[in-house]
Amino acid sequence: MFINAKNLISQRQIKSIIAPTFGITILLIIWHLLSLNPETSLPSPFQVITNTWGLIIDPFFNKGGNNKGFFWLILASLERVIFGYSLAAFVGISIGFIISLNRFIREAIDPIIQLLRPVAPLAWLPLAQAIFLKPDPSAIFVIFITAIWPIILNTALGVQLIPRDYSNVSKILGLTVFENFFRILLPATLPYIFTGLRIALGLSWLAVVAAEMLLAYDGIGFFIIDAYNNSNISELILAIIYLGGVGLFLDKIMAYLSFKLTPQE
Repeated sequence: MFINAKNLISQRQIKSIIAPTFGITILLIIWHLLSLNPETSLPSPFQVITNTWGLIIDPFFNKGGNNKGFFWLILASLERVIFGYSLAAFVGISIGFIISLNRFIREAIDPIIQLLRPVAPLAWLPLAQAIFLKPDPSAIFVIFITAIWPIILNTALGVQLIPRDYSNVSKILGLTVFENFFRILLPATLPYIFTGLRIALGLSWLAVVAAEMLLAYDGIGFFIIDAYNNSNISELILAIIYLGGVGLFLDKIMAYLSFKLTPQE
């Protein structure tokens, strides 16, 4: 029986590898076929690897200025994301609780949220530049304003969906405001908060690239627009691959934290 269970786990592991491998293979085949079109400048997967091999094997070089490896470019982008995202998480969670517990404040803030939430990150760039006059604070502001909305809305939704029985238990036990928050409200809303945080993290990574394309002097977004201006499509494609890989890694980290820190049924 132990052997059968072990074989079953092994088969599941094999299947979990086969499906992604199949999907990536199909994508590479389509990419290669598109590159065969004589009217396109799209390089094939093999050409991208050949043309960018130096960047692939040495992501840690730093020769000063803009001549840096991908490690330093991604690190610069992550620093902006961490700052803007952390600020959005703190402010967003706070506002989410406040508007859920106070009807007047909710009715006052809701029109502002509905008005500003659909605005695209790129639309905030000129205003951010006009306010801060410097690239880094402007990029951080764009990340913050992009990430904050799903955090507010999911936190507020979590508070609103707390069963009334929880409130009754709090009153019976005579819990103080702080005890009620940390023992009742916060644990009950954590799954919703983490849903908002996970969505916001993905949006933050999108926003930093858009901001760096126009405002920054380093980072993965700056590298992409610089490669495009120099008509270096191979480097542009490699940057997009790194961009997607880091985004996937960040999402997996948040999913892991959500699983570990929220109650599981």
